Amino acid sequence: MRIEFLKMQGLGNDFLVFDAPMVAGYEALDSDKMRSLADRRTGVGFDQALILEPPRDPVTRVFYRVFNADGSEVEQCGNGARCIAALMYARQPELGREFRMQSAGGTLDARVHADGLVSVNMGVPDFEPRSLPMEAPAEAPVYSLRIDGAEVEFGAVSMGNPHAVLVVEDVKAAPVERLGPAIERHPRFPKRINVGFMEIVDRTHIRLRVFERGVGETRACGTGACGAVAVGRLRGSLDAEVRVELPGGTATVSWAAPGEPLWLTGPAQTVFTGSIDI
Repeated sequence: MRIEFLKMQGLGNDFLVFDAPMVAGYEALDSDKMRSLADRRTGVGFDQALILEPPRDPVTRVFYRVFNADGSEVEQCGNGARCIAALMYARQPELGREFRMQSAGGTLDARVHADGLVSVNMGVPDFEPRSLPMEAPAEAPVYSLRIDGAEVEFGAVSMGNPHAVLVVEDVKAAPVERLGPAIERHPRFPKRINVGFMEIVDRTHIRLRVFERGVGETRACGTGACGAVAVGRLRGSLDAEVRVELPGGTATVSWAAPGEPLWLTGPAQTVFTGSIDI
């Protein structure tokens, strides 16, 4: 099987992207083959693979599937969605800068700006524990887990995929390597969870590191940025527009109010094209 692909990145969050109809037998890409492709020494290397399929809804431009580096399929990827939107516009600019796309996480609106930045409507944040899913008796702004004999407090939200968000004093010193995998695979999260470590600089600026399920710490996570701002807004700590500083760059998250959709804006770029035999 030969895959003709694009390597794309948004804020250092990198992706292998290919059109499913152009790859004969792509359905045979099981988790072992995905892990092989994701290997940065012997494969292509990526945080997520994005597989583009024909639209399943006539009002959308594309249907895409998202696979983590460990081969697991997930519902949504904010930076991946922005990269796909940039690609869709580059292929057919005559169809306009605003359009809809669809994934397992639902349908979202995309907007490609004249300056090259890309915005995606990530939907309304869902704080209901069942949406993650997470074992909890009721919705709350703060939950706690016992990790290594200590209580860890966090907020939780679904952005089409699940996020736990911890507020830390200094994101550089945050125990990402220790708490990230412990929380990701905690029994309270039957489908695992992404874990964000958020430092609130002021009401319009946060710093964030994200330990992604099935990947590990990444240079950026779009849905993680959205989840962190949603949790901060729910607690009354952040304003409606927030600059999110990630290891790979800066995104902007805008959320007017609960019940309203949340928008993610940032750069998206094609790095190179290539092919690989599996």
